[in-house]
Amino acid sequence: MTPIRRLSPETVNRIAAGEVVERPASVVKELIENALDAGARQIDIHAEKGGLARLTVTDDGEGMDEDRLALCVERHATSKLPVGQNGEDDLLNIVTMGFRGEALPSIGSIARLSITTQARGTMAAYSLSVEGGQQSEIRPAPTLGSGGTRIDVRDVFYATPARLKFMKSERAEANAIADVVRRLALSRPDAGFTLTLDGRSRLDLPAENGDEARRLRLSAILGKDFGENALEIDQEREGVRITGLASLPTFNRGSAQHQYLFVNGRPVRDKLLGGAVRGAYQDFLARDRHPVVALFVYLEGGLVDVNVHPAKAEVRFRDPGLVRGLIVGSLRHALAGAGHRASTTVAGYALGRARPDGSVHQTPHTLMAPWGSARPPENTSLVRDRSARVEADFVQPGGVYETSQEAYSASDLPLGVARAQLHETYVVAQTQDGMVIVDQHAAHERLVYERMKKMLAETGVAKQALLVPEIVDLDAAEAERVLSRTDELAELGLVVDGFGANSIVVREVPALLGKLDVQGLIRDLADELSEYDATLSLKEKLEEVVSTMACHGSVRSGRRLTGEEMNALLREMEATPHSGQCNHGRPTYVELKLADIERLFGRR
Repeated sequence: MTPIRRLSPETVNRIAAGEVVERPASVVKELIENALDAGARQIDIHAEKGGLARLTVTDDGEGMDEDRLALCVERHATSKLPVGQNGEDDLLNIVTMGFRGEALPSIGSIARLSITTQARGTMAAYSLSVEGGQQSEIRPAPTLGSGGTRIDVRDVFYATPARLKFMKSERAEANAIADVVRRLALSRPDAGFTLTLDGRSRLDLPAENGDEARRLRLSAILGKDFGENALEIDQEREGVRITGLASLPTFNRGSAQHQYLFVNGRPVRDKLLGGAVRGAYQDFLARDRHPVVALFVYLEGGLVDVNVHPAKAEVRFRDPGLVRGLIVGSLRHALAGAGHRASTTVAGYALGRARPDGSVHQTPHTLMAPWGSARPPENTSLVRDRSARVEADFVQPGGVYETSQEAYSASDLPLGVARAQLHETYVVAQTQDGMVIVDQHAAHERLVYERMKKMLAETGVAKQALLVPEIVDLDAAEAERVLSRTDELAELGLVVDGFGANSIVVREVPALLGKLDVQGLIRDLADELSEYDATLSLKEKLEEVVSTMACHGSVRSGRRLTGEEMNALLREMEATPHSGQCNHGRPTYVELKLADIERLFGRR
């Protein structure tokens, strides 16, 4: 047996460094956090070749004197960890970004590190270098203006060359650095940031102050479109507060990379928080689409543990259920308040596709009900009565159907008056200052879905017996999965029984679904049930099951609608929350303002 031996200090340091410094972006993160803790109001970052060749971070913080400089590169030496009343280090009330005293020693053990610093208010600067864990003498250095620190890191992982094999391309590493800077800049709008990659400016964010500081910083980093299509979040419960902005469901991305989550100002990548965001939007987005959010959670230091991992990107809450519930509730409350509002970028995208040059014009208008919530106007019943007098006038060939209206004007209605149906799929309506194009299947799918959810919550789903029960052929495993959930499906209005070895018979369906594709519904449910944990009830997957049922029971593309049906669809959309997108996150309608249409024809 190999004898037990003590590892050398150099080996210990390099092993520990692997937990803190995973890639160049980790170095940038640690150095920026140190600068912010030092009171910096301007931080400049330069990187070459993805940060692998060189990284420089310069700040105007309080800097260090000669004695503190000597200590800063020693492992587990820090000025940030508070001392409790009992005289011991207090790991439960941490208010700084760093506190472990590991960053600089870890960087110095795997790279060539040089530190130049000048204590604020003094005229003396000092420098120190560490290469592969070997420390130089402290020496005088040229001053840095009024104070601050410049840290230069070269040849990252030169002392542990095996780690270089795990690095991605220079471009990927540069993008990771940019992402780290963006996240830290979002957490501190009061500090200015610049980022230069291989001599090219990537970010230039001035310090922001005042009530609008955070919104200005969010718009600068996430884009103007996000600001126009985001909902304000500000809720508090039992000492936990959440603020920030969250996008409308129709403003989404293909990955969760554009979700920025912070706990007490610290950027984190926490599974609990990410799962809460996903849960809040699961009713509105397809599984492969993700909202854009910037959420800030604030709570007492004793209610959260940030000492979970050396990288400090994970946290642990004392009451995770409270935090998750607050996030889900806050997001859903904001989404409900948006009514039928859809992303302004939908119209911009449509205009871009219509332009000969393919350029995209982003409309500045926001699609939102004039009453500012999901509540319909007081004359909704009158509107519906009037819509019954709208007659269809099918005079155009090729699937274009016009309607005429005689009783009311489009100025009364946010989604306007139906004028035509195109290709038996799209409803065209005239609004006071433009037009709306509605995808009839997507819109009706959302309306049916919301009706089913309401019925489930209030009275239960009414059933309708099929005149002739429908038999659906499945394989044995699929049939078994469906039949094992018969009681739960019955609660949702779907009554099924076994019929032979590999078939089931459908006897009753939800009454509100109307003409239903029973065969397609049962096969889709069988597929979905295979993905669910057998221990989960369908109520725990309620949104997905009801969404599938609504999809199969809604107005299909290719169905001719009368003028009365088209206007009734528009009125119900105006009165229904979340009707701006279907159950999969796609927009249900596009609004084009008259000014946008005029631009298409060169009138503007």
